Amino acid sequence: MANNKDFKVKNGIKPTSYHEGLGTVTSGSVTVGYDLSVAAYDSVSFSVSAQEAGPSSVFFKDDGTKMYVIGFSGDEINEYDLSTAWDITTASASSVLSISSYETLPRGLVFKTDGTSLYFTGLGNDQVRQYDMTTAWDISTASYSKTFSVSSQDTSPSGLFFKSDGTKMYVSGAAGDDVNEYDLSTAWDVSTASYSNNFSLSSESIASPQSLFFTSDGTKMFVVSRDDDNIYYYSLSTPWDITSASYSNTSFSVTSQESSPYGIFFKSDGTKMYVVGSSNDTIYQYSTGSTVTTATLDLSTGSVFEITPTSDIQVGLSNPAASGTVSQATLLLDGAAGTTYDFSVLATTNKTLSVSSQDVTEEGLFINPDGTELYMLGDANDSVFQYTMTTAWDLSTASYTQSFSGASQDGGMQGVSFKTDGTKMYMLGRSNDNLYQYSLSTAWDISTASYDSVSLNVTSQDTNPYNLHFKPDGTKLYIVGNTNNRIYQYSLSTAWDLSTASYDSVSYTTTSQDGTPKDIYIKSDGTKLYLLGSDNHKIFVYTMSTAWDLSTISYDSVSYPSSGNLETYDNSSTAFYISDDGVYFYLVGNSTGDIEQFYIAGAATITYDSTLQFGGGTAPDSPAIGETDVLTFSTRDGGTTYQAAIAIDGAA
Repeated sequence: MANNKDFKVKNGIKPTSYHEGLGTVTSGSVTVGYDLSVAAYDSVSFSVSAQEAGPSSVFFKDDGTKMYVIGFSGDEINEYDLSTAWDITTASASSVLSISSYETLPRGLVFKTDGTSLYFTGLGNDQVRQYDMTTAWDISTASYSKTFSVSSQDTSPSGLFFKSDGTKMYVSGAAGDDVNEYDLSTAWDVSTASYSNNFSLSSESIASPQSLFFTSDGTKMFVVSRDDDNIYYYSLSTPWDITSASYSNTSFSVTSQESSPYGIFFKSDGTKMYVVGSSNDTIYQYSTGSTVTTATLDLSTGSVFEITPTSDIQVGLSNPAASGTVSQATLLLDGAAGTTYDFSVLATTNKTLSVSSQDVTEEGLFINPDGTELYMLGDANDSVFQYTMTTAWDLSTASYTQSFSGASQDGGMQGVSFKTDGTKMYMLGRSNDNLYQYSLSTAWDISTASYDSVSLNVTSQDTNPYNLHFKPDGTKLYIVGNTNNRIYQYSLSTAWDLSTASYDSVSYTTTSQDGTPKDIYIKSDGTKLYLLGSDNHKIFVYTMSTAWDLSTISYDSVSYPSSGNLETYDNSSTAFYISDDGVYFYLVGNSTGDIEQFYIAGAATITYDSTLQFGGGTAPDSPAIGETDVLTFSTRDGGTTYQAAIAIDGAA
């Protein structure tokens, strides 16, 4: 398969072409850790009450064979051996170190990565204390070494953590409800620390923060809040720089296990989390690993690869040349949708279609399933106007082709819909409160439409019907009306044949959300209904617990935009449509005379295997939908590490 990709590149970069054969991308999956969104208690715990009645922090050796607990009841550190790595049920106490001579209220506990030093914070003197060990990881050989005061920043220091190379130290404080960052001019020597930065936790109302934990790459930070028994997750856009931290809107409650949590620690791969607290003097274990789809570039098959993700993926490489020989790869990473039907990411594509030359009172909107034909119904001319998109779903490629008048049937046409194969068309008229059926001798070509002399009168339900939606198999019909502000459900005993339609005596009032409903759209699986209301100019979201059954509908208490409204785009929005894949949202209104196209899908999130090392330590953001990033990878150590770089950011 050849790749003939020509790029028009933003940011002034010269256009680039790739014509090499594409290498093979292998799909798979991997478990990724540190995911609080999937955290679950393992029903695994270990009591330390026999050694400590007030545990405040827990720390593990990097191979999971040793565990250390510090506590303020005995003012000591207890060491445990684990016969099975990371399995706390196999722990047994092996040694104890008294620290009462230097601290009577110890909190955070950290070990140097090689196990030759340990550090702890304390509320008694607002100090970080350092002990050195003559035998690595053996606290019986520890002796007091150095100290550093943090009282100028916080008078209740609690959590403690170090950058993996020992050049930075972080202390959380219960007095200021913040995290303070320090630089160490000599790695792991606390006496050389100097204050550099501060990050407030007040925006999440975290009171009494306790332990801290950072991932090894410094891009994630976890904070324990003893005030509400939650673990909070923050992401750092610049690794190890807390001023770049932002709350990820992800937290996890441990209240069911511990009502006074102090300490937190993660297994080295992030798939397990351990929490200790003083209410039960127990360590609790949680699973924090999630399955992520992988895309692996097989270097034995080529050097140029292309990926268009349909979900979140992690990129990796395999089969490089042997150590000492350079292996290189170029990846064309296309921006594609990860989440769909997500109005929370509503964003304009800056693509519009002017329809005012055809009609100045736009009321209905429909797009055929392959996204190449668009139909707008205009009330001024009681006609359907057809537009062809040369690029599917791309409004900027649309052009007007033809029209069809329904004026002979009704003088107040409002909504339009089609059978899924394009051989039937339906127009809704409010002058006679009828839905009219037409046949198209050539599918999707309205110039071949003719009236079937078949209609459905809905006067008994509503005298101002506004828009409609069909179930994809043609056996259910839904009409929204303004008189009673309701959505009505009908059944068709013969699919798509209005002469067999009957009202199901099922309706739903929209008054609590909007008193002037204009249009509806139902997701193809029949579980989600979206409503456009012109009182509040928002899209309201509903769930049907039984697909396509309006009697099971309930409001999700969600509307979009979450702030502001659609008046930003048109202050008289009348109809909308959603692409079948849930990526695009189209809006038409009487004010601008334009149809506007939006994204309602978030770009797939791209992460990278830990062997891929980007300059500055930060991987690039995922490419936007419709753009392509070009990335390069190079290794000469047999794939132990790859030097990664973004060669082109956002090609179109």
